[in-house]
Amino acid sequence: MSEEITTDSQSWITPFNVIAGIIILVGLIITVIRFTKGLGAVTHLSNDNPWGIWIGFDLLCGVALAAGGYTCSASVYLFGMKRYHSAVRPALLTGFLGYFFVVIALILDLGRPWRLPYPFIIGWGTTSLLFEVGLCVALYLTVLFIEFSPAPLEWLGFKKTRNIVVKLTLLLTILGVVLSTLHQSSLGALFLIAPSKLHPLWYSPYLPVFFFISSIIAGLSMVILEGSLSHKVFHHKMDETHLSECDPLTLGFGKAASLVLAGYFTIKVIGIAAGNHWDLLSTPYGLWFLVEMLGFVALPCFLYAVGVRDKNLKLIRGTSALTVCGIILNRLNVSVIAFNWQLPMSERYIPSWMEIAVSVFMVTLIIVFYKFIVTRMPVLYEHPDFKNSH
Repeated sequence: MSEEITTDSQSWITPFNVIAGIIILVGLIITVIRFTKGLGAVTHLSNDNPWGIWIGFDLLCGVALAAGGYTCSASVYLFGMKRYHSAVRPALLTGFLGYFFVVIALILDLGRPWRLPYPFIIGWGTTSLLFEVGLCVALYLTVLFIEFSPAPLEWLGFKKTRNIVVKLTLLLTILGVVLSTLHQSSLGALFLIAPSKLHPLWYSPYLPVFFFISSIIAGLSMVILEGSLSHKVFHHKMDETHLSECDPLTLGFGKAASLVLAGYFTIKVIGIAAGNHWDLLSTPYGLWFLVEMLGFVALPCFLYAVGVRDKNLKLIRGTSALTVCGIILNRLNVSVIAFNWQLPMSERYIPSWMEIAVSVFMVTLIIVFYKFIVTRMPVLYEHPDFKNSH
């Protein structure tokens, strides 16, 4: 008995668990400080810079990178790409965890987080973009929970409830696409009210379109990236169906991502032309804008295309990581780096180490919860009692 206990305890002491445990402990301590001493004790936010990386990274990037749920489910259930069915549950799980921790991060960022449900109870701000974003995110988080629920229901053995939910799949997918279209674009529309604060190269009346199109790119790339990482780490949990569909999915989504990136690059150029901002490209901010456009839009578009043409799976998977970095860079450019660009550097927002630590804390929690769920529930394999019944 003592040998078994020793073996079990040693299995918990791994480099991943130790590092994750330290990050979570630090994150919890900072969270306590934030709620006992206020935002000023842990952030560098001010009246001039009320939104920091908890909005720029945790919310804007988190929502964009969680778009794999609606892109993957739409591909399978609306566009009939059944050969990619094995990717739906991992994508929905990633999407649900992403949106859930976006809400947690938002609670940390709000000065009075207990008032988060007020707009839904006391007064509906139907003319407010923030209200529309909040309502859509709340509804979509609910939709994602129901869409993913067949996995835990199969795990728990609730067959009847699971069968009812599966029958609602098409309806839930349509709702997910509609809600995602609304709030992904509305996040971009939030910055339309700040034309004097956001640099002209990033400010555009087409910001809602830019945010929506780039969320599709993020979703496609995240499905590829998450699939490739899961294939390496949780290979032993995958059944033959998931293993056989992994490579075709990488090629198919890589091709789609290349096409959408080409369209995104085109409309971004149209946005510059519409604003006649060509002269700004020779400024320091213009060079940074070109780094984003050429290094994280045009280059991934080309690499995806080459990878699909040559059936180079490693190139496609590597490109998916580059593209995800590009989405993060874009959201941070809009919300932090190119925001309040006219202020002197001494007054510009620079996140504190505790803000960065909390963001790392959120990402770590997503990874830990993902690992916990996929090692226990039928996410990367079909439950033996429900073979071919999806």
